[in-house]
Amino acid sequence: MPPRTLILSHSRESAMRTLADEIRERTDLDPEVARTPKESREMVPGAEIVLGYDLSEELLERADSLAWMQALSAGVDHYDLAALETRDIALTNASGVHAEPIAEQVLGYLLAFERRFPRAFDQQERGVWEGFSAGELKGKEVCVVGLGEIGSRVAELCSALGCRVTGTKRHPDSAPDAADDVRPPAELQRLLADADHVVIACPLTEETRGLFDGDAFTAMRSSATLTNIARGGIVEQDELVHALQERDIRGAALDVFEEEPLPEESPLWDLSNTILTPHMAGSTPEYWSRLAELFAESYRNYPDGELRNRIV
Repeated sequence: MPPRTLILSHSRESAMRTLADEIRERTDLDPEVARTPKESREMVPGAEIVLGYDLSEELLERADSLAWMQALSAGVDHYDLAALETRDIALTNASGVHAEPIAEQVLGYLLAFERRFPRAFDQQERGVWEGFSAGELKGKEVCVVGLGEIGSRVAELCSALGCRVTGTKRHPDSAPDAADDVRPPAELQRLLADADHVVIACPLTEETRGLFDGDAFTAMRSSATLTNIARGGIVEQDELVHALQERDIRGAALDVFEEEPLPEESPLWDLSNTILTPHMAGSTPEYWSRLAELFAESYRNYPDGELRNRIV
């Protein structure tokens, strides 16, 4: 018999049901879908495979048969990795599923800064005809902090437009061909000094938490921009606000924040040199089919313990 599989409840129940249908098309599994948190608690005992955006301490305690947790996000900083390892529960993430839409969104941010779309949109809204000059992305240096699945696709798109791409990767030898200069994370400051655009695409870990602080903004050019599509905790938000207010850097495009939703009182809302989006860079109509394909690939190798994107 196929292992009992459960998809935990989420506010978008219809999306979870779509994921279940996509998995049925690709595997012999028949995933159950919990409609509410209460149902998640009731249904998780006995489930061998669980898919979800989170696994609370209570759910983990009740998951008496759990062998494999498939996270529906790339970030797993909110999982208790030590507890999963202690119980020999495999944890895999959704790394790679978001690469295309996020990379395209990053490209949109960079083009918006170079072609000054925010000013054009503002003038359109006010009915003002006033010419202004704009720049080009071609020839600019883009530093991608974290050349994983997403960062590599960002590098490919930027390279295709004629940018020089630099970046960081824990093992530089495995960096994508699209990157011109790849350094270990310890050499980030050197790369920041020459970059026209800096893109954060690394995971949130103890090493990367608060990585972009006042020192990092001081190292950047005053004409450089910062884009964050990773996790809000990688940036010291108050220090970013100060750098933007003082024009220590040119601007910032942010899809993630220290606190979400971004509080109404945040000064980021009122800064003219920011582009803010509500943590939606990874959204795409292809999301669930890509995620199901990734999961199905791992499931085919599950009996041998070979799971794609395994974290624990």
